[in-house]
Amino acid sequence: MGEVAIVQLAREESGRVIALLAHRFGDLDLADESVQDALLEAVEVWPVRGIPSNPPAWLYTVARNKAIDRLRRAASAKRRLRESAHELVAEPGEEEPDMVVEHSYVGDEQLRLLLLCCHPSLDRNTQVALTLRLVGGLTTTEIAAAFLVPEATLAQRIVRAKRKIRDAGIPLSIPANLDERVDALLDVLYLIFNEGYLSRGAGDSAIRPDLLECAVRLTEQAVELLPNSVEVLGLLAVELFAQARIDTRVDREGDLILLDRQDRTRWDLQLIAEANRVLALALSAMRPGPFQVQAMIAAHHGNARTSADTDWAAIATLYAQLSAMTGSPVVEVNRAVAVAMAEGPGAGLDVLNAARGLDDYYLWHATRGELLLQSFDFGGARESFRRARRLAANPAEQRHLDRRVADVAHAETDSPHESR
Repeated sequence: MGEVAIVQLAREESGRVIALLAHRFGDLDLADESVQDALLEAVEVWPVRGIPSNPPAWLYTVARNKAIDRLRRAASAKRRLRESAHELVAEPGEEEPDMVVEHSYVGDEQLRLLLLCCHPSLDRNTQVALTLRLVGGLTTTEIAAAFLVPEATLAQRIVRAKRKIRDAGIPLSIPANLDERVDALLDVLYLIFNEGYLSRGAGDSAIRPDLLECAVRLTEQAVELLPNSVEVLGLLAVELFAQARIDTRVDREGDLILLDRQDRTRWDLQLIAEANRVLALALSAMRPGPFQVQAMIAAHHGNARTSADTDWAAIATLYAQLSAMTGSPVVEVNRAVAVAMAEGPGAGLDVLNAARGLDDYYLWHATRGELLLQSFDFGGARESFRRARRLAANPAEQRHLDRRVADVAHAETDSPHESR
C-alpha cells in the first residue's frame, strides 16, 4: 500500500481520535498536534510492519503516547502533568479498550468537540473551518475549496482559533444553552456533508462515504440534542434525500452521472421515505428556514420517479424563496438551472448573468456553458466549459467538463445553427 493510501486511511480516523484526546487531556492543541505526529509515524511504520488490525485504536494509542511525551517535555505543563498523572503510568504499547472505536462513545466526544469549535467567541467562518479541520478531518486545501478562499487564509484562521480556545480556557463541554451555536453547527454539518457528497480534494474519488456517514450521524445526534430546532430536522432531510441516490452518482470509472441520467430504480426508497417523514415533521412546526426549503427542493427531485416528472416551476419558486432568505449568489446559480428547465435557457441565462461575484466559481461557468449550448451559442459554451474546467478541483468534475467541451464540437458540427 502506497504512502498516499496510508495517509488517507489514517486521516479518515483523525477527527474521532482528536475528539477523544481533546476530551481526555482537556487540550485541543495538544490533541491535534499529537494526532498529526501519529499520522507521520503511520507513514513510516505501516509500510514496514503492515496496516494494524485496528487502525483507529493504533492511532489513538500512538497519539495518546505522543501527547504524554509532550506533557513530560514541557516545563510549563506541571499542572497538566498532575491532572494527567494516571496516564503517565500506562505502558507505551498498551492497547486501548474497544470503546475507543465504538461509534456511540466516539460520537459523543465528536459532538463535544463540534460544539467547542462552534463557540460564540469565534466568528462564523472560523467556527466552520475549525470544525471541518478537527472533527471532519479535512485538510486546509479541502476547506479552502469549500470556503472559496486562499489556503493560507484558512490555515491562519485555524491557528488563531486554536490559540484563542487555549488562551481563553474554553471548556470541552456541551453548553446548557445551545441556541447560540445552532446556526454554526448546521453550517458545519452541511459543509461536511457536501464535501462527502462531492469531494473537492480527495484525489480521484468524487465521493467520500466516511464524511457522508459522519455528517448524517452527527446531525441525527444534533436532532436529539436540539429537539426544538426544526432547522436541524431540515438539514437531516436534505442529507437523507441526497444519501438516497449516492450509489447512482458515479459510474464504474468514477465519472459523475448527472441527476437526469441517474438510474432512479437504484435510489434507496427507504431513505427517501425517512427523509419525507423528517421533512414533514419539520414543516409541521410552521417555522420555515433555509434548510427546510432546501429539503423541499430535494423532495421534489427525490419523489419524481422519472426526470420528466420533476416540477421545475415549483423548484424555481422554492429557489427564489431560498435566495430571499440567504442572499446567496450561489443559490441564484441553482435557481437559474430551475428557471431554464421551466421557462427555457434564455430565462435561465438572465438569472445567471444577474448573479455577481462568482467569476471564480466553476459551477457558474459550467451552468452558463450548459445554457449557452442549449441556446446554440457554441463559442460561448466552449469558453465557459473551458473556464469551468480550469477552476474545477475534483478530477471527476474535470473529466465531465472535458467531455462537455468535446460535446460542443460535436453539436456545432451537427447543428444547422451558426455559432454566435
